[in-house]
Amino acid sequence: MKKIRVINLLVALFGIVLLIPAGNARDLQDIRRDGVLRHLAIPYANFYTGRGDGLDVELIRGFARELGVRYELVETDWQHVFGDLTGRHAKRNGKDAQLLEATPVRGDLVANGMTILDWRSQVVAFSDPTFPSGVWLVARADSDLSPIVPANDIAEDIRQVKAMLAGRTVLALPNTCLDPGLYQMDATGADIRLQPRGRKLNEMVPAIINQDAESTLLDVPDALIAMERWPGQIKVVGPVSGQQRMAVAFPKDSPELRAAFNDYLQRIRRDGSYNLLVKKYYPGVFRYFSDFFAQSDVR
Repeated sequence: MKKIRVINLLVALFGIVLLIPAGNARDLQDIRRDGVLRHLAIPYANFYTGRGDGLDVELIRGFARELGVRYELVETDWQHVFGDLTGRHAKRNGKDAQLLEATPVRGDLVANGMTILDWRSQVVAFSDPTFPSGVWLVARADSDLSPIVPANDIAEDIRQVKAMLAGRTVLALPNTCLDPGLYQMDATGADIRLQPRGRKLNEMVPAIINQDAESTLLDVPDALIAMERWPGQIKVVGPVSGQQRMAVAFPKDSPELRAAFNDYLQRIRRDGSYNLLVKKYYPGVFRYFSDFFAQSDVR
């Protein structure tokens, strides 16, 4: 009996150890002491191209210079990004976040065009918005899905798009901003084709061109790039979400680092240098979201 009690105690202790993150998030003083800022990024559109450059790479590299520390890029993926930042993996479960197993912390912030979503806000602390977004339905050019006539009412525009989808094939990507559960897509009668975990957001358009489906959910920044990359091969049908915002994600226990980034972001927005960065990577976005990038709107 004594041996059994010892084994049970060891099992219980081992279980506790598994729940303790292998590393801890660092705040501003720790980063300055260690002399390095670790930028977690997932290859996605022109935020992080996967080749060492991108809008968010330049943004965070500039922030590191502001802090007087070395910049380090740490590549991750959508399955591991929250664990790499906070020490606990997480995923969407209905309207809420579900915390999963513990894991070592690998970075200090996430910046790769991450959309602010309610469930994500339960896991991380977002900076002030860095980029406008939203989710559109994008179809192959040869599809008979017709672009809607905008009604100057986003709710009506969404209703028009969803009314077309009964029986239509639509690609979606769980646990990202293209998760169909976020937009009540099951109520449309569409044939939703969930993509495997390994699929990247920027692979959705090539998939429909390859006839994996007739259409796909796509967020605005990726859609802007896709229309330039595959001209004449795709078309935007209309929105399936309201206006969204992207931001940099921080651990909830790094408030000073987040505050320092917000101060930096506001300064470069006021002096116009942020808009120059955006123009380099997303020149077409100003036609759609000029109000967001108006310097006079920066507090």
